[in-house]
Amino acid sequence: MNHGTVFYKKWMSPIGEINLYANETSLLAVTFKENNPEVAARLGLEDHLDKTSPLIEETMRQLGEYFEGKRKTFEVPVTLIGTDFQLLAWNFLRGIPFGMALSYSEQAKKIERENAFRAVGSANGKNPISIIIPCHRILASNGKISGYAGGAAIKKRLLEIEGYRFLKVVQDSHV
Repeated sequence: MNHGTVFYKKWMSPIGEINLYANETSLLAVTFKENNPEVAARLGLEDHLDKTSPLIEETMRQLGEYFEGKRKTFEVPVTLIGTDFQLLAWNFLRGIPFGMALSYSEQAKKIERENAFRAVGSANGKNPISIIIPCHRILASNGKISGYAGGAAIKKRLLEIEGYRFLKVVQDSHV
């Protein structure tokens, strides 16, 4: 994949190591220490400049505000690279409001793939832009926190930052 010049920054955030990748125009990946090698290889980001960029600095600023509870949405351009199904799942995630959570099966229903909840889980697990594309807002049907690239403890912490509450009634909303 030709992303142009790829910039990179390893950042020690309040929840641990976060790796940020961007080109001149958009964010390409936000990864955790645990999933960084897999995502970088899958997206062809192994060759990058070990230096930051204005977009990476802006992303870190916005993430910092998020961790402080001062930001609910992100305003950075992103480029999502995946299969058509992954893009469908990830674009749906962008519409889940701050502080809300759904189950994998509810997400599958919302994207009109009712029986594809396992595929939704797999797609969400390959989300290359963690936090900003909020796959942490998807839980098991019983409300349990599981299945997150950064680990269950980080997923729990992100939900706590957002004042997490599990709402099955979201089915009838615009999400």
